[in-house]
This record gives sequence, C-alpha cells and structure tokens, in this order.
Amino acid sequence: MQHDAIIIGGSFAGLSAAIQIARGRRSVCVIDAGRPRNRFSEAAHGVFGQDGTNPLTMVAAARAQVQRYPTVRTLFDEASGARAVAGGFEVTLKSGAILTATKLVLAFGLSDSLPELPGLAERWGKSVLHCPYCHGFEYAGHRLGVLQTMPMSSHQALLIAEWGPTTLYLNGGESPDEQTLAKLAQRGVTIEPARIMALEGKNSALSSLHLEDGRRAPIDALYLAPQSRLNSTIAEQLGCAVDETPLGPVIRTDAGKQTTVPGVYAAGDIARVPHNANWAVADGITAGVFLHQSLVFEPLAA
Repeated sequence: MQHDAIIIGGSFAGLSAAIQIARGRRSVCVIDAGRPRNRFSEAAHGVFGQDGTNPLTMVAAARAQVQRYPTVRTLFDEASGARAVAGGFEVTLKSGAILTATKLVLAFGLSDSLPELPGLAERWGKSVLHCPYCHGFEYAGHRLGVLQTMPMSSHQALLIAEWGPTTLYLNGGESPDEQTLAKLAQRGVTIEPARIMALEGKNSALSSLHLEDGRRAPIDALYLAPQSRLNSTIAEQLGCAVDETPLGPVIRTDAGKQTTVPGVYAAGDIARVPHNANWAVADGITAGVFLHQSLVFEPLAA
C-alpha cells in the first residue's frame, strides 16, 4: 500500500506530525517501536494542559486521537531500513513488511548513555534527572547535585542552583577553570572533587552519594547531561546530514524540519538541541504541516 507519508516513531513528535497530515486528509502510516525516551519518568511537567501527567498516558491518549482519523494506519513494529525509490521512499520493518510512501518523517528518538555508577540507572527519570524545567520545581529547596559528565556540566550547575543549594560533583575529573570557578562561587555552588562509588536511597529515591574516601554526601536529586545516540541508523542510510554536538548527534533540518534529503523530514530530540517534550510536539507539528504542503504544491511546480 502506497502512503502519502510514513512516520518512523510514534511518540510526541511523530504523533504531532501525524495528526497534521491526517487533518490534511492525506494517508499516513505511523511505525511505533514503543520506546519513548521519557518512559522512565513518572510525570512530564510544563507541558501545555498536561502538567504532571505520565508521559506514557499522554502518548496513549494522543495515539487514540490520531487513530480516529480514517487515513491513519498504526503499526507496532520497528523500521530497520529505508531507501529512496521511484516516487518516494521504501521502508523495511523488522517484521519483514515493506512499506512505500511519497514522504518520510523521522521521529525515532534518542537513547541516553548513562554513566556506569551503581544505583544510577534505576533512578533515571526519578531522582536522577536531566532537565530542571521538567523536574526542577519538584525538588526546589532540596539538596541538589550535578554530576560532571562533560565541560558543559559547569553551565548546568550554574543553572540548577536556581532551584536550590547545589554541589558540582567532579567524580574524580578535572576542575573547571578559574573563571568558571568564580562564577560557580558567585552562584553558591559547592565543588566536590571525590570520585563517586554508588548512589544510595530507598527504592528510586536518592538520599546520599557514597564517595571514594568513605564519606556519604547527602543529596535528594542529581542532575546530569547524558550522551545520547540515535535510536536508528535510517538517517544515515538515507544520506541525511548529521551534526555532532556536545550532547550527541543531531539530524540537520531547515526551518520546515526537512532534512538535507528532499522529502525526508525529522522532528523531536533527534533534530534539535536542547530537548524538551514541548519542543518535540512543536517540531512534529512543523514537520507535519510543511510535509503536507509539499504534497500540495510540489506537483504544481512540476
């Protein structure tokens, strides 16, 4: 079956693109692998009309709304390959199915590479966090920390101090330069150079960091900037330009979210920095609208 558009990824960005295309009365197939990046978090905050709602609940509600449109098809599968063919693109699924479409939207998301510290991974999205705008207010006034994972961690510590008393944990790494140290001091950020051995606390809560010298540093929330990776190689398979950033790879797009390959759009965390659920939705809407308009106007220019 030929579709007007195939969307690879069925979370915030992908579904936002899908509903715009569907409302334009074009056929769209959403391929959903079911692994949204924010699935580890119990609640998303700062999202218009959905503050404090579980991300998976939000995705399920959006999917149900999109599926009410008669031109939408949803497949719970994973895209393993894509290539340009006459008249558009061909997408191969892990199940073996092959789909074709005139246009593509890449919205397959990112995965985070977390530091290998005992007790960290199981607290990710709960008391070990990334975005203070998503999870800062809930820990305001508590004992906060930033784990140094890259040079930008000092910048993160300067920001996190807005929400409460903050310690920058160097974890045995290099100290910031004198100018940065002066800024951290101005913001009241404490520097802890010792290596961290483990994160401790009941269940997913965080109560202390066990340091290499035997001390236990009290803490309620630890922020870090993780390295991310694309969940799929499809952008590279198609020849889309991918830029490297301090936080990981980003698919290059124009103002309409079209990649460097005509007819291929990208939205969500894979196509922007910084990351936020609201931006993912907005970028998905942008991709869907501009893709739909290309279906209308490109044939008139031929």
